[in-house]
Amino acid sequence: MSSLIKTDNEYRKWIEDISNRFRQGQLKAAVKVNDEMLRFYYSVGRDISAMIKDAKYGSGFYKMVSSDLTEVFPGVRSFSVTNLKYMRYFFELYDGLEENFRKNENRQQPVDDLGKDATFYIPWGHQVLLLSKCKNDPKKAYFYVRKTIENNWSRAVLLNFLDTDLYKREGRAITNFSKTLPAVHSDLAQEMTRDPYNFDFLTIREKYDEKELKDALMDNITTFLLELGNGFAFVGREVRLEIGETENFVDMLFYNIRLHCYVVVEVKGKEFDSRDMGQLGTYMVAVNHQLKGEKDSPTLGLIICKSKDNVKAEYALEASTQPMGISEYDINTFMPDEYKSSLPTIEEIEAELTEG
Repeated sequence: MSSLIKTDNEYRKWIEDISNRFRQGQLKAAVKVNDEMLRFYYSVGRDISAMIKDAKYGSGFYKMVSSDLTEVFPGVRSFSVTNLKYMRYFFELYDGLEENFRKNENRQQPVDDLGKDATFYIPWGHQVLLLSKCKNDPKKAYFYVRKTIENNWSRAVLLNFLDTDLYKREGRAITNFSKTLPAVHSDLAQEMTRDPYNFDFLTIREKYDEKELKDALMDNITTFLLELGNGFAFVGREVRLEIGETENFVDMLFYNIRLHCYVVVEVKGKEFDSRDMGQLGTYMVAVNHQLKGEKDSPTLGLIICKSKDNVKAEYALEASTQPMGISEYDINTFMPDEYKSSLPTIEEIEAELTEG
């Protein structure tokens, strides 16, 4: 920063104004591009839906279309077999939605001013979640589209609310949007411009961001682990570690008195990604070097995520030489019966440590 920006308030405010205008322009451009892309996907999905019903192209239709379009547009990843299928589902889910709403004479609330256009206002990644979670229920999907826009939900936050009964609790009433564009600094805006454990979240307000989600998760996880009776002692949250020249913060750090070792817990409000293992492993090694005593056993690691592909998780664990576990949480109910099967048992951890 220049010395002028530190001493001249008028100049600093002008720089801030330019910054805000630039971000607003970025967001509006991103929303426009997103709108055009989803309308294109919708049109391709409409074509595919009609061609599939024609039944003259055979079982290899998607593969053939993907191959031909990829050859026409080399380097464009939008035309994978999976994405082409999603385009079809996208069209079929929302087709005729606005007309159905308008024909519903028993509806108590007016149709949103944005109408079916709202379905084009959230990123494709959000739509893929809705396609997988809402299946053949377009009104439910539209309800979550509206909630996403109203509350600026990121993909991770939307994923968590999809597993609650929010839709049933609020009913199927459709109300007007409170805003048409998310705030510049919101989670949704950030995603737009860049494209089990069980806990009861029914008391959390809708307008929360990923930090609040993570804080709520960590509150529940801390209470849960301390009540297990397996020797967990809470060390701290957002524990600072200096690794090289960087400052890092461990989500939660425990010490297990029975095993005489530290336990690093990383919380992810999204689906498990194998890259999460690298982050956790780095923190575990740092704790071993900086905190572990001579008589302590090697540090254990645990990733708690919204969902996981079990095969990917197993491969990731097999590739690691450090004792780690990967568990899911479910947002609807508190403390499941399957908890012990998702978290490595003390015996399994002890065996891992002994073998190491």
